[in-house]
Amino acid sequence: MKTNLFIAFLFLFLVSCRKHYDVLQPSTQWDLFASPAALPLSTAARTPLEGVYAFSDASATFGKDAAAHWSYTANGSDTTYYLSFFCEKDVAYFICQGRRLDSSILLNGYWRKMSSTETGRVQLTITPAHGGTRILNGAFHPGDSLVITGNFGMADNVPDQPIRLAYERPLYHARPFEIVVHRGGGQTADLLPASENSAEIVQLASQFGATGIEMDLRMTSDGVPILYHDVDLSERLIQKNGMVGPVESYTYAQLNTLVRLIRKGEHIPTLRQALETMVYKTPLRYIWLDTKLHGSLELIRSIQTEYMQRAAAIGRTVEITIGIPDQTVLANFMALPGYQNIPSVCELDPQYVQMANSRIWGPRWTLGLQTPQVDAIHSQGRRAFVWTLDIPQNIQQFMSQGHFDGFLSNYPSAVAYYYYVQQ
Repeated sequence: MKTNLFIAFLFLFLVSCRKHYDVLQPSTQWDLFASPAALPLSTAARTPLEGVYAFSDASATFGKDAAAHWSYTANGSDTTYYLSFFCEKDVAYFICQGRRLDSSILLNGYWRKMSSTETGRVQLTITPAHGGTRILNGAFHPGDSLVITGNFGMADNVPDQPIRLAYERPLYHARPFEIVVHRGGGQTADLLPASENSAEIVQLASQFGATGIEMDLRMTSDGVPILYHDVDLSERLIQKNGMVGPVESYTYAQLNTLVRLIRKGEHIPTLRQALETMVYKTPLRYIWLDTKLHGSLELIRSIQTEYMQRAAAIGRTVEITIGIPDQTVLANFMALPGYQNIPSVCELDPQYVQMANSRIWGPRWTLGLQTPQVDAIHSQGRRAFVWTLDIPQNIQQFMSQGHFDGFLSNYPSAVAYYYYVQQ
């Protein structure tokens, strides 16, 4: 009895002492940026800000350089633009909004290092003398001097550490490339501002550097396709509620009413809700549906067709591919009428890619660069996306030495950095 009590006490002690890590997105309050005199930037003023910049101040924290790229989130007719800086060191990024104040440009936001829980505020300025006047007057030309100065801080502290970024060259765009982020925009374990596979994280994906997303697809007991990675409901992904067992054992109404995702209490989204967000609210152009269901794919095919058509109707080109991860899904895919013309990505050996007439081959990165196989795929008019590349050294190697057309990663900021800084 005493032994049992001791074990129970020890368990409670260890649980109570366990460190709970979190990352709270810092405040972006900056009175100057919020003043009525600070006005939105025009498209003509935003465009010149994209490029590769060299750090002088703050290089010890963020590395030697960064690639700056615009993205947006739309809400009806209201669109918010974000300038993200993808840094060389520690998978760090800044996400800023921009405004003009007289002849200066203000960039306000926050920074985060994905290699740790470090984060903080960032406040940047392009003064009239450093390029602000020329940009705002439409007189800026490649090769003109452009310098961004300002400060960053830790957590919610007032930014007090200097930053200086000098424009070096345009972003690399010589070959098409897809930066595909895992689980809709990133994994819950990385303490992002929203839960993995949520509609909310889909809206953030392009700010992290993604051009496309991978989403984990399951089916409820009443036949509603939803986004959820694991087989079972667990406290890794959802807030504690007493519900256990396979997610596919529950109806959509039960999941929607009783389950909340762990980061921000979001609902588990349906596939339609996620695609609605992607098509109408983001600049994302590619989706990999990681098919974790082993039944008919007819409904998935119908939804795929519907949302590619809806994107085209508003002038967007969006590619949605059905993932084929195993032989069972392959058989179900090939049971679809006209499967040869259905966009898909096949993770199996190249012979099965041909069998399914998949547009994309998706091998795992542990198999290596596989240059002859990738080149053979290209000769057939197909593409090759490798998964899942997370370690910066591996990303750099596969980017510089490989012939892949896209990377799947939990850290799209790192992929974006190594892609855009190429020369």
